[in-house]
Amino acid sequence: MSSLAAITVDPKTGFFSWLVNGFNIWPFLILVLGIALLLTLILKFKINTFVTLILVSIIVAFALGMNPAGIAAAIQNGIGGTLGELVVVFGFGSMIGRLVSDSGGSYRIAKTLIAKFGRKRLQWAVAFASFIIGISLLFEVGLVVLIPIVFAIALEADVPLLYLGIPMATALSAAQGFLPPQPSPTAVSNLLGANMGMVLIYGIIVAIPAMIIAGPVFTRIAQKYVPKAFKITKHLDALGTVKEFKLEDTPSFGISILTSLMAVIFMVITTIITMVVNGGKQVYTGTIGDAAWKAMRTADQKGYLLHPTTFQKIIAFLGNPLIAMVIALLFALWSMGPLQGRSIKDVNNTLTDAIKSIANLLMVIGGGAAFKGVLTSGGISTAIAQAFAHSSMSPILFAWLVAVIIRVSVGSATVAGMTSAGIVAPIVASQTAINPAFVVLAIGAGSLAASHVNDAGFWMFKEFFDLDVKETLKTWTVLETLISVVGLLMVLLLSTIFH
Repeated sequence: MSSLAAITVDPKTGFFSWLVNGFNIWPFLILVLGIALLLTLILKFKINTFVTLILVSIIVAFALGMNPAGIAAAIQNGIGGTLGELVVVFGFGSMIGRLVSDSGGSYRIAKTLIAKFGRKRLQWAVAFASFIIGISLLFEVGLVVLIPIVFAIALEADVPLLYLGIPMATALSAAQGFLPPQPSPTAVSNLLGANMGMVLIYGIIVAIPAMIIAGPVFTRIAQKYVPKAFKITKHLDALGTVKEFKLEDTPSFGISILTSLMAVIFMVITTIITMVVNGGKQVYTGTIGDAAWKAMRTADQKGYLLHPTTFQKIIAFLGNPLIAMVIALLFALWSMGPLQGRSIKDVNNTLTDAIKSIANLLMVIGGGAAFKGVLTSGGISTAIAQAFAHSSMSPILFAWLVAVIIRVSVGSATVAGMTSAGIVAPIVASQTAINPAFVVLAIGAGSLAASHVNDAGFWMFKEFFDLDVKETLKTWTVLETLISVVGLLMVLLLSTIFH
């Protein structure tokens, strides 16, 4: 056989067969080309980000061989699946933040915290406060709640927003990836049969070093190689321009912090009750035995209470992010409105400005969600599952690697976590020497790696911190990858100590 004959495009023969070894490589080539096209259109040709995301989503869908009749549905499901649960949280969160800011509450909070911790310790104060808050809040919710406060602190301390923003985002992300009762670690723990309490304890041990290295430590490095991102600004599109206040004319620190964190308080109470009273189990939102329940895997069903009491149902209702935000906004309308001597007209103007300020943010997040929806519907995660179905790698390393590949390919940390768990579950079940808690945490670490343009979180970070795409890749993508790598190393270390 000649050398040219060996380099054939026939999937069954020659060089191609040796290269892929039965692995369907085409979806990944399409993914890489799709991302390259997306970045080229945004960075080089300066086409609107939302428009580009939708156009590239359609092109990639065709390239993946999706049914043309189903492409629109995949895009709609992607957008709806993400914005459906976020639009109220984002909208009301923005309103609360703007109400607190316009009344001088953010200024009061900033002044008080700077006086308490000093400028040198602000990063650490923000990081650990965000970590504690992040245990019970979804990443997106935590970002919405904390951005107004962190922005005010940065402005008053005369430091770049990103200087405090990186530690904040890192802490929220680490909590999301490693700690129950966050959705992905909880669901993966149930699927792999891991003890929820042990996952939480080990998760804290893993998350804190990852948070420190990818937060305050990485910030110092990032300031050197992407200095333009660390700019001091008095205006954020999501918050508007911060007004000047006399301290004596602002709300008290107590009412300001209570208003800002009202939703957090409800969710923290729900989290504590879920972990202590409910044994980590959630209240099912439907009716036990309905069609959705029957379609659920047995492992997932075990994560719910079969006979919740009325009290447990009420707590679950109050702790839902949407309901918590509604209650928090109602309180803010009073505490930052009439209580501060502001007129109804003035309050309504604040609410209108808040809604206008997040329109572009929601559109960009929706575009990123559309891209993710097409990749998921196009079978990227299925192709990965088939490729790694018979691997003999160490379960911890294997779980992390699979989660990383799915995360990079699909964008969703939750999809990466659940798909990885399904792939490694048989391995964990057959190897009693492996503590399932460590596999859960390895999956959590992998599911955070290399967030980029197919992840809605990437666009949230970009818009909230007023960055361009290159700056976001150099900061957000790197910090997420640092959390992932440090998390894996910590899991491997713990697995050698605690067999």
